[in-house]
Amino acid sequence: MDAYLRSLLDRLGDADPIAVLQATPVRLAELTEGLAPDDWRRAAADGGWSPAETVAHLADVELGMGFRLRQAVAGVAQAQAFDQDAWARRYRRLDPSLALEAHRALRSWNLALLATFDLDDWLAELDHPERGRETVDLVVRSLAAHDLRHLDAVEARLRG
Repeated sequence: MDAYLRSLLDRLGDADPIAVLQATPVRLAELTEGLAPDDWRRAAADGGWSPAETVAHLADVELGMGFRLRQAVAGVAQAQAFDQDAWARRYRRLDPSLALEAHRALRSWNLALLATFDLDDWLAELDHPERGRETVDLVVRSLAAHDLRHLDAVEARLRG
């Protein structure tokens, strides 16, 4: 397991990944409710993403990971990778409220899909181009951990 994935899973710890996935859209809405345009666009001192860029990234990841989950349970052996930095180039020009709504809708759709999975689906495997063999279970746990990582970052930006 690569260092990035291990650090994500360490952040998840013993938390229930489905509960995290369910809570993230609510938490994002709470964190961003009533934000002024300047607050949406405030980048971190270290050059990290603004809350607007982070929400857009989460919407894109939900799209990409939903596709990956569907591929896995359909028996596709090779995961489709995506370049998050290439996708992120346009985030500053996008309306963050649309990204927030897209994330919420895609997450609801993906959670509905996960609710249909049986044991064989959770154990389905695919090859990630950078990390090697992964089960659907690992993909879901890493998605939940990814949520927590970015929620932490948004909270830190908004605290100043």
